[in-house]
This record gives sequence, C-alpha cells and structure tokens, in this order.
Amino acid sequence: MAAKKSSRSKSGGRKYGKAAGKTVESAMRRMKKGTLKSGKGGKGGTVHSREQAVAIGLSEARKKGAKVPKKSAA
Repeated sequence: MAAKKSSRSKSGGRKYGKAAGKTVESAMRRMKKGTLKSGKGGKGGTVHSREQAVAIGLSEARKKGAKVPKKSAA
C-alpha cells in the first residue's frame, strides 16, 4: 500500500493557525461556563458536547479569517 501524501511540509507545519486555537479555546471555555449556544445567532440550545464546541470554535475562526482548513464534505 502506498502511504497517504500529507499536504504539510516534512518539517511539520501547522494545520491550524494560532488564532484558530485561541478561538476554539474560547468556545470550550464558554461551553464549560454554559453560555455557548448552537445555531444561527445562538438561537439554538446550550452546547454540552466537546466535539460540537470545537466545531463552533473552528467555524468562528473561519469567519474571522484565521488559518483553518476548509470543511470536509463528509
């Protein structure tokens, strides 16, 4: 089997920028505090899932223009 080719350089490289990490960190903190809401404009319910909090953080980072890979189609 052939090894999967990485889009990053051999030296490592960051998949996500520092700003994206900060935004996800902020979303996680809001989730733990109980103020993170899902849906457009935060009109959905309170978020309890760690995965959902990370997804919301990455989405917010994308809107701010941080270095975040595009959403996968799956």
